[in-house]
Amino acid sequence: MERSSRDSRPATSDESATDEAGAHDRAPDLQTYAVLLRTLNSEFNRHAHAFAQRHDLHATDVHALAAILDSTALEGRPMTPSRLAERLNLTSGAVTACLDRLERAGHISRTRDSADRRVVHLVYNPGARALARQYFSPLARSTEATMRQFTPAQLATVADFLHTLNQELTAEASPGRTGG
Repeated sequence: MERSSRDSRPATSDESATDEAGAHDRAPDLQTYAVLLRTLNSEFNRHAHAFAQRHDLHATDVHALAAILDSTALEGRPMTPSRLAERLNLTSGAVTACLDRLERAGHISRTRDSADRRVVHLVYNPGARALARQYFSPLARSTEATMRQFTPAQLATVADFLHTLNQELTAEASPGRTGG
């Protein structure tokens, strides 16, 4: 079932009754987006914390694993400890402790760059990746089921929105930029 181009988000129970009156024609306001994004973030965090507890990890460890995975998958380059510290806003000591825990648990390996032996790359081990894929498969299924309810054009708009929002949030957090 695909959503029409006019209705690009699922209706809440309050909205269902007013749909015929044109209430969906108004774009959501900033507060609505804030609530929806916080709710989504809370759900992702709930799953991540449950994974951490089940596998005797810290919540920070799970965030580190995601950053390592995303760096390779999305950026096409391996994560390094210094970039991980920056991404997670941690000290080098805190990142070292996190990486030590992840390496002891078999989730990651540290490898030296072949061109510059001073550079350390963080590798998400295949067995650990399979463990995470299995654990988070219900989340993936829910995401896929939701995606099937929207047209490719709507999904492209959502992806553009999230990409641009992430860029803005990253820029806002960068050193030297002050908020209003």
